[in-house]
Amino acid sequence: MTVAAFAFWLFAICVIAGGLFTVISRNPVHSVLWLILAFLSSAGLFVLLGAEFVAMLLIIVYVGAVAVLFLFVVMMLDVDFAELKAGMAQYMPLALLIGVVLLMQLGMAFGVWHFADSAEAARAAVTPATDDLHNTAALGVILYDQYFLLFQLAGLILLVAMIGAIVLTLRHRKDIKRQNVLEQMWRDPADAMELKDVKPGQGL
Repeated sequence: MTVAAFAFWLFAICVIAGGLFTVISRNPVHSVLWLILAFLSSAGLFVLLGAEFVAMLLIIVYVGAVAVLFLFVVMMLDVDFAELKAGMAQYMPLALLIGVVLLMQLGMAFGVWHFADSAEAARAAVTPATDDLHNTAALGVILYDQYFLLFQLAGLILLVAMIGAIVLTLRHRKDIKRQNVLEQMWRDPADAMELKDVKPGQGL
């Protein structure tokens, strides 16, 4: 067994084990730690495929930001997970049915899976040769040149989704004092401040 094959099987087993223990672990902190292991192992698989840029993005974005955020939220918030899991038993038959359907669909998909003879040529046609250009540079050339408009449209859709989420979750309550910057800037110092001439020995 070569080093590459050993690394592949090691990362693959770690990904499967991390995903499995993320779901079945009773402690939420342990679940997040298993999720981080799955992310790191997935990054290792991307490195073996020659996609170092995607592997670094996976580590920086998912491990460095999302998983750490999950970990801090789980550790800081006093959430009663026993109460949350109490009502999950009634949905177990439906969840098992959905799981069986998904497994059947995956079995049907992989049962008829075969590689086309022109697959390698089709993938090589849209990317420059690896000897001429590094894969990170090739990704940048394709993303910001050939698919630049689609990339900008995707960013616009994400911006609209972010604004929509803020608008939908924004609640104006009367018992909360909010800051009005324009009102503070336009106020008259003569109306906002009163000078008192306090003499020695005299109280207010």
